[in-house]
Amino acid sequence: MRIFNTLTRRIEEFEPRVPGQVGLYTCGPTVYDYAHIGNFRTYVWEDLLRRTLKFLGFGVTQVMNITDIEDKIIAKAIAQRVGLSEITEPFIAAFFEDLLTLGIEKAEQYPRATEHIPEMIAIAKALESKGLTYVSQGSLYFRIGAFDSYGRLSNLENREIKIGARVDSDEYDKDDARDFVLWKGHKDGEPAWDSPYGAGRPGWHLECSAMSMKYLGESFDLHTGGVDNIFPHHENEIAQSEGATGHPFVKYWMHAAHLMVDGEKMAKSKGNFYTVRDLVAKGHDPRALRYLLLTTHYRTSLNFTFDALARAGGELQRFDALHARLASAPRPAGRDDGFDAKVAAIEAEVRAALADDLNISGAQGALFRLVREANAALDRNELPAESAEGLAETLGRIDAVFGVIAPKAPELLGPEVEALIASRQDARRAKNFRESDRIRDLLAAQGIVLEDTPSGVRWRRAVGSGGRG
Repeated sequence: MRIFNTLTRRIEEFEPRVPGQVGLYTCGPTVYDYAHIGNFRTYVWEDLLRRTLKFLGFGVTQVMNITDIEDKIIAKAIAQRVGLSEITEPFIAAFFEDLLTLGIEKAEQYPRATEHIPEMIAIAKALESKGLTYVSQGSLYFRIGAFDSYGRLSNLENREIKIGARVDSDEYDKDDARDFVLWKGHKDGEPAWDSPYGAGRPGWHLECSAMSMKYLGESFDLHTGGVDNIFPHHENEIAQSEGATGHPFVKYWMHAAHLMVDGEKMAKSKGNFYTVRDLVAKGHDPRALRYLLLTTHYRTSLNFTFDALARAGGELQRFDALHARLASAPRPAGRDDGFDAKVAAIEAEVRAALADDLNISGAQGALFRLVREANAALDRNELPAESAEGLAETLGRIDAVFGVIAPKAPELLGPEVEALIASRQDARRAKNFRESDRIRDLLAAQGIVLEDTPSGVRWRRAVGSGGRG
C-alpha cells in the first residue's frame, strides 16, 4: 500500500513496524455537542482506511479517543451548573449511535481522557525531568524552543515562532507557535485533579499522547485526523511524546481535507450546519450520506450539497437493482470462465486503486464497470448460476470496504400501492395502455418508479422523493 505521509509530504510505501499489523490512532470527538457532517467526513474516511487495510490483509488495532475534558465542555458545564458527565454522556451516546447509522466499524479502543489522568501526569513528569517544561502562574508549559525538531509536521518555517510566549487555550486561532500548556492550574468552578504541579487539569494536546501511547506503544504506525489538527494539535503531540520518550512517535501521518456546504464553510450562523441526525430526520438515507462522504478523495475538499446527496442515492440504486436481479432472474447451471475472469480482473483493479493512497474514484469506476458487465450478462441471460454466486461473493468482499453496496432491507409498499401495481399489470395484459399509463403516472407522483423487464415489473423509489433511498 502507498499513502501520502503528511510528515514527509510525499507518497510512500506503507510499511508497519510489525509486518502485517497496523497500530492506528484516529482523533475522536470532543463531546460538548453532536458531531457534525464535517467531523463525519473524517470519521468515514478513517473507516475506509481501516477497512482497506483489512481488505489488503493487514491486521488493525485502532484507537479513537473521546475528549471529555476540554475548554468548551467546561464552559458549557459551568454555564448550565452541572457536572462534566451530565454534558458529555448524552453526546458520547449520540456519537456511537451516529457511528452505527453510518456503518462505521467500531475501533478496538475508545479511551476517555478523564480516565487517563495518571498517564498524562507521567508524561509531564518525564518532560520535566528533561528540562522541556517550566511552571508559570500555577500551570506547566512545554518549552518549544528546547525541542529542536518542533515544527516538522506543520512546515513551521512558514509560521511565526514566538519565543517565550505562552498559550493556555486548547485550540489556537492564530498561525503562530507558542509554548503550550501541559497542565492547567485550577480555576474556581472548574473540575480538577491532583498532580505534582498542584490541582488542575490536563491540556488537550497532552491527552492524545497519553492515550495513544498507552494502547499502541511509544512508537506506532499511523495517526490520522482532519487537516485542522495538523497545527497545533498534532505538532504538539509529536513534541511532547518524543520529548518524553526519546523515541520517534508516529511513522506515518494522514489528514483529511475540509468539508464545505454549498461551497462555504459550515456554520450555524449561515444555516448550513448539519449533523447526521438532522439529515436522517429530514428523510435522507444515511447509506447515501456515507456514500457521498466516501466518494471524494480524502485529500480533496468535499462540497456537500443536497443535489449531490440525491445523486449518491441514485448511484446506490444501481447496486440495489443488480442485487434484485441476481436474486430473482432465472439462471442456467454452470459457470462462464470468461465472465469470471472479468470479475476477478475488476476486483484486482479495485484493490490496486485503494492501495494507491485510497484512490476512491479509481475503485468506484472499476466497481461500476463490474455492475455494467453483470447487467449485460443478465440481459443476455448468459450469467450461469456458479458465476452469479462468484459475482455476489466479489461484491461482498468489495462491500467490506465500501459498506454501502449490500442492499438495504426490503421496503414494503402497502396494500393500496400493491393493488395499483397489480391493476396496472392487468391493464397491460388487456392492452389498455391508457389505463396502464395513468396508474404508472399516479405511482410516479407518489415517488414510485416502475420498470418493466422481461422477468416482470420492478419498482424503486425516485431519487429525492422523500423516502429513505
